[in-house]
Amino acid sequence: MASSENLKNKKLFLFDIDGTLAVGDTLYEGSKELLSYIRSIGGKAYYITNNSTKSGADYVKKFRHSFGLETEEEQFVTSGYMTIRFLKEHFSGEKIFVLGTASFINELRHSNLHVTERCEKDIACVTAAYDSELTYEKLVEICRVLFTMEVPFYATNPDLCCPAAFGFIPDCGSICGMISQTTGKSPVYLGKPSRTVVDLCLDRSGFLPEETLVVGDRLYTDIACGINGGVETCLVFTGEAKPEDLRDTAYPPDYTFDNIKELWKACVK
Repeated sequence: MASSENLKNKKLFLFDIDGTLAVGDTLYEGSKELLSYIRSIGGKAYYITNNSTKSGADYVKKFRHSFGLETEEEQFVTSGYMTIRFLKEHFSGEKIFVLGTASFINELRHSNLHVTERCEKDIACVTAAYDSELTYEKLVEICRVLFTMEVPFYATNPDLCCPAAFGFIPDCGSICGMISQTTGKSPVYLGKPSRTVVDLCLDRSGFLPEETLVVGDRLYTDIACGINGGVETCLVFTGEAKPEDLRDTAYPPDYTFDNIKELWKACVK
């Protein structure tokens, strides 16, 4: 573990949201205080979430209305945003089959991508996202495409579960697990833990890797993302990961805290 004294050098904080700063519409104790501290030292907070159901604009509204926090759209780097960047670069003008929420599909269309939810001719690739509106019909349709066409398969994020007020609910990784078990085809994931997420935040902010800290509650997405991006990482135990998971993990964090309040205290002491 790194010395907590090194936290004094951090200016760019890349936060996961669900299970790290908040759960649902409830902000964890210490989150506002830590964000205020970051502003006071001339730093910057970015929010690197694998939740693809909301756009950056949606998150600005949520932070204002649910948390009383003012943010800017550019501070939110979602797996949906990373997926759109990738699809525009590699499949612009081509037909893309998408499994996802109506909001996510509309976001793709507003980005001038050619999207379908049906098994049709000339599909160039398949993309799956966390889908809180999932139906069995949607699962049948994506399996139909993957069985009948030789096309690449992508997904927004590998998270198995999403924090809820009562515990957890299935996330994109679990949905893709069903699809992979059925078709024998596994997706390439485009959100965390890709180092591209860290690179984008460094480029936008102008801060250096040694000034940067990734903070999250998952080892295989949040902490792996920071490691892949060459920056230090902090794990909080308010979401998926538990202290016992550290014994045999391939993604050891540089810092661990019980919650975001303890991280804030370590930064300001």
